[in-house]
Amino acid sequence: MKYGDLTELLGKQGFFDLASVVQLSGERRETLRIQLSRWCQSGKLCPLRRGMYAFPEKGAAVRINPALLANRMYAPSYVSTYWALGFYGLIPEKVVTYTCVTQRVTRSFKNTLGAFQYRTLKEIAFFGYRLQEINGDNVFIARPEKALLDLWHLEKGRWDESRMAGMRFQNKGVVNEEVLRDYAKRFDSPRLNKAAALWVSMKDDEEGAIEL
Repeated sequence: MKYGDLTELLGKQGFFDLASVVQLSGERRETLRIQLSRWCQSGKLCPLRRGMYAFPEKGAAVRINPALLANRMYAPSYVSTYWALGFYGLIPEKVVTYTCVTQRVTRSFKNTLGAFQYRTLKEIAFFGYRLQEINGDNVFIARPEKALLDLWHLEKGRWDESRMAGMRFQNKGVVNEEVLRDYAKRFDSPRLNKAAALWVSMKDDEEGAIEL
């Protein structure tokens, strides 16, 4: 395969995997793997993770959306915890790592498009996400309530008032309290039920103080 053939086949996708090249070209998998590796070494391609590649930003026909890539690079997964909380404006910090959850083993990747971290959830807790348009692409991301619960579940230790205050939560109106409580019950975790109740209590106290 020539590089021009590859750009013609997959240039409009931005990123792709080895299986797609094999299927579209009809050439031998091992031959293509070696060729793709050579193009990575010469700078004609950017390796994203093993078996997945992107065209360099200069020569790319489309701009790659890292949030969409986060979904596709280690599927099934959805963006959650810190990155999702930042997206909804629930925390003041700008989050540069794309934090996601998956039912697969914990993994992390770093490439030219950013840092990607995947945390493991059991099947019973893999819910509460939706398709959301982010920079023109439909991306699987946790609902605000689930992003909170995923964070409280995955970060060890007790979520007490001091720890909650340290997160400097803001824009709390995007969180539906009933959904938060309902989702917490689905985890079947007293720890999360307490965290959800505390979060609602602190939110109500803040609103009461503002009214006074």
